[in-house]
Amino acid sequence: MILEYKNSAIHYTLTGEGPAVVLLHGFLETVDMWNDLVPELSKKHQVVCIDLLGHGKSDCLGYVHTMDDMADAVFAVLKNLEINKATFIGHSMGGYVTLALAKKQPQLFEGLCLMNSTFEADDEERKKLRMQANEMVKTHFESLIRMSFANLFAPESRVKFQNELEEALQIALQTPVQGYIAASEGMRLRPDYFDSFRKLNGNKLIIIGLKDWIVDGEKLKSQITNTDIKYVEFSEGHMSHIENKSELSYEIKQFVEK
Repeated sequence: MILEYKNSAIHYTLTGEGPAVVLLHGFLETVDMWNDLVPELSKKHQVVCIDLLGHGKSDCLGYVHTMDDMADAVFAVLKNLEINKATFIGHSMGGYVTLALAKKQPQLFEGLCLMNSTFEADDEERKKLRMQANEMVKTHFESLIRMSFANLFAPESRVKFQNELEEALQIALQTPVQGYIAASEGMRLRPDYFDSFRKLNGNKLIIIGLKDWIVDGEKLKSQITNTDIKYVEFSEGHMSHIENKSELSYEIKQFVEK
């Protein structure tokens, strides 16, 4: 389905009936990342998957897509569907977008799950890496995507899930350069969301990959001590929907049915 938004197209899918669950993909991903999870969740829920700005079948709005920009587009889809309450699961960048939406529209949230994601802002080193990548991607798009994408997986997962990695990589390579730059710049500029996440009413969960080099799970665990934010840990890397598929399915179903 397509929603016309600011003279651009926002693509989303709608499956099932019941309490709403919203799934937001990560950087260089699309709604396709949820293909294995949607059939399970849609047995009891209305499941909404949205292509974030500059990804999949959704258009770019400019050369900077802030997390607020992406959150506003998500909100427009939900408003169009007359969804007033939902449980949200955001993978990586999708988690940042979900946090931005929670800060702006906290009344929407029954629950919020950060999947291989963080409430922290980028540190200075990560910000520099994003700026360098945004320059490199203009002339070495495919080689940069291939190099960075493999690092999302734990070393043994690159072999064990070689076919799944290649499928996800091919989707990533279809991302327009503008979409890459706009999202990367938006992530670089995002604030720390810990305070608003901590204060949000509803169920809160963080899914941590023990071999995820992008998200510092130990640091997150120390920060959520003495809060009502729960966490679970999986054995592998940043791509839990591929590397820990069965465990993820179980934990997400438990989370949305609370």
